[in-house]
Amino acid sequence: MMKTISDIKVGLRGGGDLASGIAWRLYQSGFKVFITEIAKPLAVRRKVAFCEAVYDGRAEVEGVEAVLIPKPEDVYSIWGQGKIPLLVDPQCEARRVIEPHVIVDAILAKKNLGTTMRDAPLVIALGPGFEAGKDAHFVVETNRGHNLGRLIASGTAEPNTGVPGSVQGITAERVLRAPVEGKWQNILDIGDKAKKGDVVGSVNSVPVEAQIAGVIRGLLRSGTTVTEGLKLGDIDPRGNKEFCYTISEKSRALGGTVLEGILRVYGR
Repeated sequence: MMKTISDIKVGLRGGGDLASGIAWRLYQSGFKVFITEIAKPLAVRRKVAFCEAVYDGRAEVEGVEAVLIPKPEDVYSIWGQGKIPLLVDPQCEARRVIEPHVIVDAILAKKNLGTTMRDAPLVIALGPGFEAGKDAHFVVETNRGHNLGRLIASGTAEPNTGVPGSVQGITAERVLRAPVEGKWQNILDIGDKAKKGDVVGSVNSVPVEAQIAGVIRGLLRSGTTVTEGLKLGDIDPRGNKEFCYTISEKSRALGGTVLEGILRVYGR
């Protein structure tokens, strides 16, 4: 259908860490990639999330840079610079101007926030909340385990378990959550080591303590207003600081699956 991969325009809804790993892989594969985001994204793994460009104007993940642009027409100049354009555009209205060949819903909200099969010739959606053949052409399994990264052409992904993925057998204890509603202020930062009981930060002066020892892999931006129970960060018990600044194995797997989905349609 297309002359070359570089002709294919791919829009990603969402610029969090998993979406960014997908965007990175598609960019490295030669596609013209753009990202749409909400006005105040809440990425925890901020060092590998292109959505940080919303706040800083640009964000870099493993040598690839995303640049915030004010209007859809600017994607072409950013593509010409070899970078990924990113817009604040919660409903991905930019698709009407850019006319992408592929839309990837990588918001990972555990529900469909408005994506339809009419949004592009090929629509791929990640995780629960979508039915392949109804909401999207393909759905990608995001639950860790045997089926992680499976491309689903008919049916749905596994339901949300509500339990964080296991790292060295540790699940919920590695996640930092807001004890109350209020303003989050961090003391430690991404890449710092923490011992069990260390105060990582506070919400309205209520301390948030590490439940395990490890490296702080992700934290919300300090000053963010949060609701009680919201994920503030995560601690990696493996203790490898490099993991804070590189794309995760889960994100790389999902990126490979999205690439497969695009090539099933445009690569034949």
